[in-house]
Amino acid sequence: MLSGSGHIAGVINPPYKEKYGYWTNDTLVPDADTWFEKSEHHPGSWWPHWLEWIARFSDGDVPARIPGEGKLPAIEDAPGSYVKVKAAEAVKQ
Repeated sequence: MLSGSGHIAGVINPPYKEKYGYWTNDTLVPDADTWFEKSEHHPGSWWPHWLEWIARFSDGDVPARIPGEGKLPAIEDAPGSYVKVKAAEAVKQ
């Protein structure tokens, strides 16, 4: 699979917007140009394609964990104090 965007753009732009596209080709060839020439373009996000593929290897969904209810206590509430630290201050530490 080759994507027209990275994972950040794929998350920010929902699949239904079809803002980007991706290419697939199951044939392994010696060079990328040949692979691309014989690939199939799909409009939209690659995330739904990936979810369909990875579901074949899954035993299904599991309930979300609740922080602090496992073996370790929660450190602090989300989003966490680290997100409030400015980059320049973090470098000084």
